[in-house]
Amino acid sequence: MSAQAAAAPGQATATRRLADLAKTIRSKNAGVDRITFDIIFEDRDSYELVKRSKVLTRETVSKLYGFDPARITDFVEYDPALAIKFTILRQKPSGSAGDADIFGA
Repeated sequence: MSAQAAAAPGQATATRRLADLAKTIRSKNAGVDRITFDIIFEDRDSYELVKRSKVLTRETVSKLYGFDPARITDFVEYDPALAIKFTILRQKPSGSAGDADIFGA
């Protein structure tokens, strides 16, 4: 994923990778039937750039991972922590037969 920085008229637009803008990108179990993703930014400018770009929304996340947006139970832009967080429903409960990702990674 990448976000584009707004440029002054007549200047090129810069594209930056999310991995270069965020200090932490992680996933973790959120109970037996959910996985939570946290994208935490080092500074307000990077956070606001990604937020304004709309590169991370329910729709873009579900398209990226190839699932129905209805599987996203929560999607939060949390300004005090400079973080974007979302939670998805697992297809199978954690640790059940056929679960390929017991650790939420």
